[in-house]
Amino acid sequence: MIEPSSITGLILAGGRGSRMGGVDKGLQPYHGLPLALHTQLRLAPQVGSIMLNANRNLGAYESFGVPVWPDPPGLSDFAGPLAGFLAGIERCETPWLMTVPCDTPDFPLDLVARLAAAAEREDAEIAMPRSPSEDGSLQAQPVFCLLRCDLLESLVRFTHEGGRKIDRWTAQHRVALVDFDDAAAFANANTADELRRLEAQQG
Repeated sequence: MIEPSSITGLILAGGRGSRMGGVDKGLQPYHGLPLALHTQLRLAPQVGSIMLNANRNLGAYESFGVPVWPDPPGLSDFAGPLAGFLAGIERCETPWLMTVPCDTPDFPLDLVARLAAAAEREDAEIAMPRSPSEDGSLQAQPVFCLLRCDLLESLVRFTHEGGRKIDRWTAQHRVALVDFDDAAAFANANTADELRRLEAQQG
């Protein structure tokens, strides 16, 4: 089995927050805590250790008590989630890395365990969840990604060739998909109104 101690969690808080007016999304309040800290507390019991990817307000994030890493040099500014993946995988000291965005605060409490079980069962290099979309079809959630850290070379090559789409990179590897029934668990907040709505729903 892939034990939690073999997995490092990475919270992705390195975006521009452009649809939220350019604010630092991970520092916006959610049930009285910064959104990224809420995410950290939800993820911590599921993994062995945690680090965080951010590109501004690094001191504020460092106050959470976990290592904070900006996007690697050599990529364009705010290069997207894969830049965060790369920041994490370059510094990961465990065999597996679990990426989680800071703007989806109510992801499942058994997310990592179920992804790890699928990766082990299917001998996959990557595992990610699927959840129902509005039309009822199952949609992959690739920003939630359990990946082997020996994929570093592949990810470096893809990003430095200008690749930005997570699914285009993951398609090069063996991927296990795990179905989750609760679409609301993967609802994310792109705007301030969406964040308040999520907060009210989970009140």
